[in-house]
Amino acid sequence: MRNTRIIVLVLAAVLALALTGIGTAQDEVQLTLAGWSSHPAEDAALRAALDLFMEENPGVTVEFIPSPDHTLTMQTAFASGDYAEVFYIDSSVLPNWVDAGVVAPAEGMIEDVEGLYPALVDIFTIDDVFYCPPKDFSTMALQYNKDLFDAAGLDYPTPDWTWDDLRAAAEALTDPDAGIIGLVTPPELPRWMPFMYQSGGAIFDDEGNYVFDSPETRAALEFYIGMVRDGIAGSFSLVDAGWGGEAFGEGRAAMAMEGNWVIQFLLESYPELNWGVTELPAGPAGKATMAFTVCYGVAAKNDHPEESWALVNFLTGPTGAQFVAESSFGPMPTRPAAADAYLETWGSRAEGTLFDPADIQAFVTGADYSHRWQLPVGWNQFTDTFNASIQRAFDGQMTVDDLIFEVGLVAEELGGM
Repeated sequence: MRNTRIIVLVLAAVLALALTGIGTAQDEVQLTLAGWSSHPAEDAALRAALDLFMEENPGVTVEFIPSPDHTLTMQTAFASGDYAEVFYIDSSVLPNWVDAGVVAPAEGMIEDVEGLYPALVDIFTIDDVFYCPPKDFSTMALQYNKDLFDAAGLDYPTPDWTWDDLRAAAEALTDPDAGIIGLVTPPELPRWMPFMYQSGGAIFDDEGNYVFDSPETRAALEFYIGMVRDGIAGSFSLVDAGWGGEAFGEGRAAMAMEGNWVIQFLLESYPELNWGVTELPAGPAGKATMAFTVCYGVAAKNDHPEESWALVNFLTGPTGAQFVAESSFGPMPTRPAAADAYLETWGSRAEGTLFDPADIQAFVTGADYSHRWQLPVGWNQFTDTFNASIQRAFDGQMTVDDLIFEVGLVAEELGGM
């Protein structure tokens, strides 16, 4: 009997040790964060933030795996059913990924949603469901070459500029003999869309109906294309540049409309450039700009949802916003509380240049009236058709009516009419 009792006790001890080992293994949670690589300093800041998260959450390991083509990488992973627990989601692809069922809703999972820019929360809300908190964002603003303005005897642009002011300046600053255009106007849907909203137009109404063919949209197209037809604006390719920032930096465009990604590029590549930034001019319906933003999504198929949401909350909360503010080489923190720190960071970086970092406030202010860069599922063809059509309109091969008709045919095929 005594031997039996000893055997039972030994078995119980062995079982306890086994259970302890299982518990320890279960406590070790490994998460993968998938995204793309940014500026080396931003990557370093993200890894520092992840180190701090792991320090505060013993037993949780996070590996950041960047990809040169994140969207394609994730789509391949979604197809296999084996994908990261947390991943970047560009606002433009969110509807498609939500439709694919790979993104877990963030409703009730995010701390202090009220502390985020409301416009950004709206961007990542589909059919009244909030899916993911924003990681960082950029808005479009107006860059201007102070030396060229001085030479033309023009006052610098101000936040109260209108379309008329923009056109008048572009006309005065254009110098064909010197190879200078007044304004870079990229033939791209998201770069033209601020003018659509400034005019009071839209692609869809609040109920999701296709309303692109309107007097307001026509006015925005006529204004944008009209400047090109009149020779006072044009694509960056018109002045042999690879993009608007390069055309502006080289002094071949007096004004450009880029996002805050252009700041570090100009400071690094053109440190002698004498330039400034202000808000985009207002149209007949007021101010508008675009918000280009990315969120941290949590995988719908996820063995560690609790830890995944904890990571997302850390990266998008006050601590994460501060990391973005102090390390970003372009994108802004998504919490207004970190805006001052962001501006202070750029104040130190701009030292020794002719750029006044206070101008960066124009990008921050734009968050209050920004619009989403996002179309419904499967509407990539609409964007492609618009881009091709507006280039043809630039070249005089297509009228505004033709453009509206062409994109309308695509919208009809996609079920938007």
